Amino acid sequence: MSDKVIYAMYGDDDVLKSSAKKLVSNGVKISEVYSPFPIHGIDPIIGVKGTRLGIMAFLYGLTGLALATIGMYYFMVVEWKMNIGGKPNFSYAENVLAFIPITFEFTVLCAAHGMAITYLLLNRTLPGMPAQNPDPRTTDDKFVMEIRLSENHGVTEDKLDELLKDTGFVELDKKIIE
Repeated sequence: MSDKVIYAMYGDDDVLKSSAKKLVSNGVKISEVYSPFPIHGIDPIIGVKGTRLGIMAFLYGLTGLALATIGMYYFMVVEWKMNIGGKPNFSYAENVLAFIPITFEFTVLCAAHGMAITYLLLNRTLPGMPAQNPDPRTTDDKFVMEIRLSENHGVTEDKLDELLKDTGFVELDKKIIE
């Protein structure tokens, strides 16, 4: 099944935002926006929902907390008991204050690395994954808005061309994707 995709390129992020507002108010669904930097305020305009990355960070942090606690208990209380500074070595509860910095650091380490890996996996941007960028200029100074005709059921291609004509795009490209 083929799908016709329209790529409208803009030279300024403010022009792209105002164009997106105009198109969305006329019933056009914008599939994606490609830009060299984050455009603040574009997500609610094109209908991108908030991510659950914060929830994942919390879960990765809990994992780090649990691993740090289990590891310190095993290393310092069960397996290699050491009398350091006169601290009792037979109880985790009596040494918990000495373990707080390591617990905190390992929690942050697991949360940060887990979030970064999850972000890269969900965006398919890990090294070796093929790029899905329609134009390499969007990594430098251009902004591209992707509109798929299959997602715009009430809007014809002619009406879309007419709406795009007044948005101030720099370049317009139409492709058929198999």
